[in-house]
Amino acid sequence: MSQPEDVKLGTEEWAFPVVRDVGAGAPLHWLRSGWADFRACPIPSLFYGFCFAAMGLLVTMVFEHAYAYTVALTSGFLLLGPFLAMGLYEISRRREQGAACALLPTLTVWKRNAGNIGIFAVVLGIVFLVWARASMVVFALFYTNEMPNLSGFLTQLLALDNLEFLLVYFGVGLIFATIVFAVSVISVPLMLDRNQDAISSMLTSVGALMRNPSAMILWAFLIAGLTVIGFMTFHLGLVVLMPIVGHASWHAYRDLVLPAAPAG
Repeated sequence: MSQPEDVKLGTEEWAFPVVRDVGAGAPLHWLRSGWADFRACPIPSLFYGFCFAAMGLLVTMVFEHAYAYTVALTSGFLLLGPFLAMGLYEISRRREQGAACALLPTLTVWKRNAGNIGIFAVVLGIVFLVWARASMVVFALFYTNEMPNLSGFLTQLLALDNLEFLLVYFGVGLIFATIVFAVSVISVPLMLDRNQDAISSMLTSVGALMRNPSAMILWAFLIAGLTVIGFMTFHLGLVVLMPIVGHASWHAYRDLVLPAAPAG
């Protein structure tokens, strides 16, 4: 493969990241590495885990009797997950460099590349708002059962009642989830690690998905499965599972993107 050309942006030189091939089973290695990071830095990792769990619990409590909003907003938090997990990426990065585990430096890591991370956050925010509206439209058009509380709604889902609604809802959700996964799977770690711009980071993320479809599909299923387990345990599982996924995402980035060449 030919070496990428440097692209001038203002007075800085930006090298477009190079994506490399990984094995289909690589996501299992990423999870093992994420678990190792969690065990090595449990306190800061658990802080972010409790944040994820608290957000899920808050949404559930506020919208207990308006579960259409609950599903939309909970799904929206999953769409925004890569942005919310920046602190976990930083924990893994610091451990990789031999730095001590600490929570405080990770709370403001976004300042390292605030402009581009802000652009990325706006993109995800727009997708979240469109998804929330699409979710409500699907409920209005296809959900025909009586409106129960949240527990009753989950019972109906598990019983496969209103199958037409389930197929349409999850079909639409899959489209949004695929878009977000494609542009975000490694983009935030890339922006934090190499001060990369938002556009090339998202393009690199899409390139990683296209170049390694087997590994990326497995990774997507693992993330979705662990998230579902977290929610089915009344959000308590999120306290541990989300930090592990966040740390593993950092190792996915390290495997998928060739390290930057030294300056000069």
